[in-house]
Amino acid sequence: MQAQNTTVSVGALGSQPTVPGQQFTATITAQSQLGSVEEFEQILLKTEAGGGAVRLGDVAQIEIGQERYGSESLYNGQPASGFGVNLETGANAVETSARVRGTLDRLTAALPAGLEFRIAYDTSPFVELSIRQVEHTLIEAVALVVLVLVVFLQSWRATLVPLITVPVVLLGTLAVLYAAGYSINTLTMFAMVLAIGLLVDDAIVVVENVERLMADEGLPAREATARSMRQITQALVGINVVLAAVFLPMAFFPGSTGVIYRQFSITMVSAMALSLLVAVILSPPMSARLLRQSDIHHRFAPARWFNAGLARFTGFYGASVRQSLRAPVLMLPVLALILGGAWAIWGRMTSSFIPPEDQGVLMTFIRLDLVVHPARGPGCAHDIHPAGPRRSSRPRTRVCS
Repeated sequence: MQAQNTTVSVGALGSQPTVPGQQFTATITAQSQLGSVEEFEQILLKTEAGGGAVRLGDVAQIEIGQERYGSESLYNGQPASGFGVNLETGANAVETSARVRGTLDRLTAALPAGLEFRIAYDTSPFVELSIRQVEHTLIEAVALVVLVLVVFLQSWRATLVPLITVPVVLLGTLAVLYAAGYSINTLTMFAMVLAIGLLVDDAIVVVENVERLMADEGLPAREATARSMRQITQALVGINVVLAAVFLPMAFFPGSTGVIYRQFSITMVSAMALSLLVAVILSPPMSARLLRQSDIHHRFAPARWFNAGLARFTGFYGASVRQSLRAPVLMLPVLALILGGAWAIWGRMTSSFIPPEDQGVLMTFIRLDLVVHPARGPGCAHDIHPAGPRRSSRPRTRVCS
């Protein structure tokens, strides 16, 4: 095709030497490059001394194709011209999607007849739904924390102390994420939901120990708070160091997994560190200011019933532990059953890094190649057919001499 699809020049009109009054020069070509299907069909592949010839149209299906096959856009089988909008680092996907849709709506009136905009793929609805679900989970987590505090502390004053730590720590965590260049996304919000159940622990330890000293030793709230902080400050620091040792290594994971887990790790560690600061700085003065002796000694009836049942359960648990210590050999089968159950559950869990929120979108790139098979008959060079499933309108062609 390269040898026969050429432009041949045989000379020019008006070239040197020119005559007086010569105004232009015209190049004369005897053959130009092929431009129609019929011309390409006449390309010679083989000739014989007796006059026989094999042309390209004898052995192949000829059609005028695209100038470039780098890309072709079809939407639901219809011709389309597509483009993608990619986010910059730190861009808001939901806001970007809304602005793109607004721009398309303004441009719709300028489209010619028969042409319209269609959005084939958009991630913003999934992001909005994920954030909305996380917000619901956040509210549920706060409600559960309040319920647990009310049930076990049994005083609205005592409940108020750890409850205030939740918005304070969350706001501080958002400030840390902003300083680190991260945004509010599914991973950071999930980390915050998990951190809610942990960040109130430090404040609860402070309140419970203050109430214990007020009940057992009859101390006023201010003195009980001062003595409580001398007793438990080191324990609070130790708790947070252990939690940081669990979550902080995730920030140093390599590869794409490390990029994903880094946001989760920084969110958790920041929330834990801020909860420690709040427990040491804010919770003690609030405990000294809010707690009352009357709230400790005058519990309402349901609270007394709950405390009595909890005391019985605690006694039963303590007795069970003492019995197990007296017969450690008998506890080995129990430990084996626990380990076996954990192993069975672990085997049923998925091992791939695919979160349940995954959308299940699969993108593929397909390239068609020409397949050439060996000859299957005497006197034939090759069998040529398009790659992929054979269709009746494009039968396989046999190249024969």
